[in-house]
Amino acid sequence: MGTISKRKRRSFLPASSQLRYAAAYILITAAALFLLNLYASTTIRSMTFHAQADSLESKAQLLSNALLQLDELSAGRAAQAVNSMEELHTTRTVVTDAAGVAVYDSLTTGNAEGKTLLFPELVTALEGSDVFFARYADGAVESHAAVPLIRGGKTLGAVYLMSYDTDQGELIAALERNILRISFALEGGVVLFSLFFSAAFSRRMRAILNQVGRMREGDYSQQSPVRGHDEVERLSRAFNELAARLESSEARRRQFVSDASHELKTPLASIKLLSDSILQNEMDPETQREFIGDIGREADRLGRLTQKLLTLTKLDSSVEEEREILDAAPVVRKVVRMLLPLARLRGIGIDTTFEPDCSVMTVEDDLYQIVFNLTENAIKYNRQDGWVGVSIRRAGDQVELRVEDSGAGIPPESMEHIFERFYRVDKARSRAAGGAGLGLSIVHDMVERSYGTITVQARPGGGTIFTVRFPHFDLEEDET
Repeated sequence: MGTISKRKRRSFLPASSQLRYAAAYILITAAALFLLNLYASTTIRSMTFHAQADSLESKAQLLSNALLQLDELSAGRAAQAVNSMEELHTTRTVVTDAAGVAVYDSLTTGNAEGKTLLFPELVTALEGSDVFFARYADGAVESHAAVPLIRGGKTLGAVYLMSYDTDQGELIAALERNILRISFALEGGVVLFSLFFSAAFSRRMRAILNQVGRMREGDYSQQSPVRGHDEVERLSRAFNELAARLESSEARRRQFVSDASHELKTPLASIKLLSDSILQNEMDPETQREFIGDIGREADRLGRLTQKLLTLTKLDSSVEEEREILDAAPVVRKVVRMLLPLARLRGIGIDTTFEPDCSVMTVEDDLYQIVFNLTENAIKYNRQDGWVGVSIRRAGDQVELRVEDSGAGIPPESMEHIFERFYRVDKARSRAAGGAGLGLSIVHDMVERSYGTITVQARPGGGTIFTVRFPHFDLEEDET
């Protein structure tokens, strides 16, 4: 495991960044609350103005109807009509003739009777249109309405009503104050929660990023806490899984280096010992030839081991050779023909089955190596005068390669480790046969590279059965 640095690690999310994120969120929510407050205030005023418009318009129409019943539009008659309407309740009521001269004005101070009034509302009403507008100012609702007095298609004058309602103004002010208080309270809550959640989020992110820093320094043992059910939790879980896989990969790498060093050291030590014996001792020619032969065999073993290590390095690299769809039967037949002399030397018979239409997608050299390793092992670790079966057949949408032997078999406890690198069932027997525990590992990796699977099982009556399954591909379609 890599050493952990003692220096203080720099935070990946500085406080200024956290504050910026929180401030941005606070500003966004403040803007949203401001718009909401503005919308609520505008809506309240609009509803109040609408209610005032309906009220004043109704009063103006009632007064207009009463005035149109009069024979003449005089000050006394107009005052009598206005006073007869108890529900009028306006701040100011004005009745004018067709020329805009005030016939009646309810004001005591600043009474405009007998004067020409040029209020925009009265001018518009004398032109034949109803007028209403309202505004909120100084804590009161000020409303204005004017309607024309029309009889027989002729404009006789106009009615002007003005209302200055402090009660409605106080109601609007109270509602707006309450909305503003609620907005401030909500914004305060948003500030507190945003700071809290920002700190909590940053703390969780810092834990993950600190784990990344430790992984960069070679420490894969630390696990970041997994809490919650959000994206950070999934990110934390993913990093923990990545750390576990890297730790396992690092352990396998170290084990591989250790095992490879040991395997390379053994033949080199033997060559050194044998060569020193030749140099330091007087030997007859026959003994020298025997020692030199041993050196040659150890050199061959070293060469085979080096070649297998190079093959594993190639398999572990990201560079992949281009695959092609090919018929597997000729490759299997070629391997059997190459190994037939070795089998005859050991008195072992080989039974073969080659069925047609066994096309797979692979690299031809990889398929050759797979079949060669499995068949060679079946011959090497077989009993004298034993039997080996090699078959290639179509099995549904798969192509099945089967290699079985009549040897001593593999103990049940070793079955699950048989494809591990440098694993040997019987170390003494493997060394005698020149094995380093890499052949089956290479086969396993090559099979997976060709989208296949490999399994091993005990053969009834003794021995082992290796079964390799590849997806079947239609050779004719690929060629067209």
